[in-house]
Amino acid sequence: MRQMYSGILKGKKVTLLKGGPGKEREVSLRSAAAVSKALQKCSAEVHEIDVTNPEFHLPESTELAFNIIHGTFGEDGQLQEILSRRGVPYTGEGIVGSRTAFDKIRTKECFDRAGVPTSAWHSLRAGENPRLELPYVVKAPQQGSSVGVHIVRKPESLAPALEDCFKYGDEILVEAFFPGRELTVGILGDVALPVVEIVPKDGFYDYDNKYTSGASEYFVPAPLSPEIALRVQETALAAHRALDLEVYSRVDILLAPDGSMSVLEINTIPGMTELSLLPKAAAVAGLDYPSLCEEIAGLSLAKKHR
Repeated sequence: MRQMYSGILKGKKVTLLKGGPGKEREVSLRSAAAVSKALQKCSAEVHEIDVTNPEFHLPESTELAFNIIHGTFGEDGQLQEILSRRGVPYTGEGIVGSRTAFDKIRTKECFDRAGVPTSAWHSLRAGENPRLELPYVVKAPQQGSSVGVHIVRKPESLAPALEDCFKYGDEILVEAFFPGRELTVGILGDVALPVVEIVPKDGFYDYDNKYTSGASEYFVPAPLSPEIALRVQETALAAHRALDLEVYSRVDILLAPDGSMSVLEINTIPGMTELSLLPKAAAVAGLDYPSLCEEIAGLSLAKKHR
């Protein structure tokens, strides 16, 4: 893809926000290490802040906060609200888009309204029973990196799955199990990047398979016909737009053998580690890692200025 924001970070005072208080803290620190190197290659003046609570201090000269805090606090609208209140431009989506995408139940509601293909689902509170037939998936709706996700295939597996999910909140998502190939599509602005296929060597793409080197294989671009690849990209864009997102995201999709699809979720601050999928897709599209960071910064600043 054509780079639109080359050089936008040169000389800019960028504060890299990393860590966070959530379950994905270690992943954020790994992402931040790679982003920091890239920002320096782009000739930005980089300050790094390990955020552990809402009272974090930003250098007064900050021209852009580069948010790489995955999951709780960084991706759910809390950090966005703090930065908006302080008047500091930041990367990624705004308060509303971040909140909506982080909540898998609200995301499902948006998909249904927009006609985006997604598995049958319902929400569940303590004391209620799933209304779907086995197998199904139960999920903590406001966790990332597959934390609190369980595939329930047998009745006896339900109780421990629910117990784990309810650790994270009083409402969980129950979703019909959709067998298919695991795909993901990065979105930059209004451009869908090449489709990535994920093939875990064991089980499904859970936390360990995401962040353990060698636990999964990745194919970029995914071995799909041009027609199917285009349909997957169009579906990912439709999902991105269904939530009124404008900057960047990564859309996770399952593709069945008959060509039907189910959009699982949208990540508005996808991983940027050495194993992460957005940088892999961007590289195939012609954007190296520093250029990807420039595009994220440029799209974010353009959104701020509109």
